[in-house]
Amino acid sequence: MREATVSVARRNNVHVQGSGPAMVFAHGFGCDQNMWRLLAPRYASRFTTIAFDQVGSGQSDLGAYDPQKYGSLHGYASDVIEILQEFADGPVVFVGHSVGAMIGLLAGLKAPALFAGHVMVGPSPCYINDGDYHGGFSREDIDGLLQMLEANYLGWSSSMAPAIMGAPDQPELGVELTNSFCRTDPDIAKQFARVTFLSDNRKDLADVTTPSLIIQSEEDIIAPLAVGEYLHGKLAKSMLRVVENVGHCPHLSAPSASADAMDEFLATLGH
Repeated sequence: MREATVSVARRNNVHVQGSGPAMVFAHGFGCDQNMWRLLAPRYASRFTTIAFDQVGSGQSDLGAYDPQKYGSLHGYASDVIEILQEFADGPVVFVGHSVGAMIGLLAGLKAPALFAGHVMVGPSPCYINDGDYHGGFSREDIDGLLQMLEANYLGWSSSMAPAIMGAPDQPELGVELTNSFCRTDPDIAKQFARVTFLSDNRKDLADVTTPSLIIQSEEDIIAPLAVGEYLHGKLAKSMLRVVENVGHCPHLSAPSASADAMDEFLATLGH
């Protein structure tokens, strides 16, 4: 194994399973690759599944965290490209949750030949309302959220994680997300939250030509249905599938419905 491979593998705690064309799983803010445990194994018999932790999350190498590099989503997108170059053979289906979907989108714009399709689970190109655009939050909402997070990250995690997860019939998932938030390095999480919630990738959407699937929950306080509809209208080759689910993590709380939407999309790609 080349040293570069060792370095990327360690930095992002990369795990590879299965065989066939590659499918890559990218988690969102406050999460780690374990959040894909109910979805990724369904595809290991047909795909080479590649899961990883964003730097600063999960079991990634915290020593690799550079505040300047990760001061925008482009730093995370650069990591994705390196992971694909090291571990994927041919264009990949990139499955990204929340901000992970936008990181994948940016990586796809930088290196389009590496991507066969995007699966976006609860994505949002912009969280802040702007004129006719309904992102779900006012700027004051976001500023307040970030101030609360800055002042008491663990308290914020305990109150916000269950609301983000939703899934009222599966309270254990809210506990799991709370624990995931609390395992994340607080200082890194604070910057990642700022980078995430203040990002605006709406202007990038017109440049995306890779086929895309948007998986949207019926009710989601982080990415409301209007956001999914907006993305569907702006992404040239996109499908929108709304799953019966309350919360921002349908890959955990509605994995079968999410897999059904993915299988429909994969069929259009010839998989």
